[in-house]
Order: sequence, then structure tokens, then C-alpha cells
Amino acid sequence: METETVGTPAGDARITWYREAKPARAVVAVSHGAGGGIEARDLRALAAALPARGYTVALVEQPWRVAGKKVAPAPKTLDAAWTALWPALEKPGLPVVAGGRSAGARVACRTARELGAQAVLALSFPLHPPGRPEKSRAEELTGAGVPTLVVQGGRDPFGRPEEFPPGTELTEIAHGDHGFAVPKKADVGEAESMDRLTDTVAVWLDGMFG
Repeated sequence: METETVGTPAGDARITWYREAKPARAVVAVSHGAGGGIEARDLRALAAALPARGYTVALVEQPWRVAGKKVAPAPKTLDAAWTALWPALEKPGLPVVAGGRSAGARVACRTARELGAQAVLALSFPLHPPGRPEKSRAEELTGAGVPTLVVQGGRDPFGRPEEFPPGTELTEIAHGDHGFAVPKKADVGEAESMDRLTDTVAVWLDGMFG
């Protein structure tokens, strides 16, 4: 694990790299949501599992988070920072998969085509605000312009799996909420849920990169 600071128009961003000794096939760059950081359970699970399967993981902290602020800035600011740090993600000379959870997934979708991302990994994509299905953000998802995988909790109030547009490549994490937490009474635990998430992502990546 190594950490890199990258300057952006919005301030310094931080990339935490997780690499394996053997040559990687791609970089999977994943950012956090508007209410948390890279300590999220799904991001930690990907960082722990994917390097051994041939993929370098870059966990990206947006400048507002690095600065210790509690509220994320406007989408344009998030997109500008992500765009500015993209060259650092390309530096290893590998294909880059743009990813994120929640607000980070929206950033990845909005910028994927412009930046030349190979694909988008959307974790807990916030399809709409809770209780406001009429405020759909489906166009951001469908407009990514590259292969996109959505991993969504079965009881995510920001969009349940069945609410997504037909044709969406989506894997459901049973009983998961927006942070992929599962109730204690569920027939699966956190470890099983994270294994399903990482296995799904690895198989999807293998389908693109062999």
C-alpha cells in the first residue's frame, strides 16, 4: 500500500494504491460517496481482494475529504477534481476502470467517456433521492458510454435493483442497504456479502481483460 497526493483545482486529492507483485491487467480506481470516505466496507473489500486477482486498486479521496470537510461540494467540482487526478491513475500504463460508490459512482459515469475509461464500476448508484423516484438520475448511468456494472443493495433506499432501467448490468447484494450493511436477522452476513461483491467484480473484470 502506498499513498500519493495529487493537486487539483479543488485542492489536494489522495490516492491510496494497492498493488500485487505480479503484473496487473488494469487499474480499478474507486472513489467514495458524499457521506464517507475510503474506509467504506465495499471499498476496503475490493482493495483486499482484487490485487491478488491481477488488478491494481486505487482508492481515491476527493479534496473535500482530504481537507477534513464534512459536506461534499457541487457535482461540477467533484468532476473537475476527478478529471485532474486522472493522469495519475493512467501513469502505470494500464487500462483504467473508473469507479465509485454513491456520489463517486455518479462522477465516474459523468466523466467516463471524456477521460477514456475502459469501463465504469458503480457501487450503490444513487438512482434517486430516498422516497423521490421521480427525481431519477438514470440518464447519468445510461449515458456513461462504456461498459458499466452496477452493484446494488437489495434494500437500498436510493434505488432498489428492480427500479433500474431494463438492460442494466446489475448484481444485487441481498438485504444490503446503501452501505451494503445487512440486518443481523438476514440469512447472509457481511463477509458473505462482500465476497459476493468482490467475486462479481473480479469475474466482470476478467471478462474484459482476460
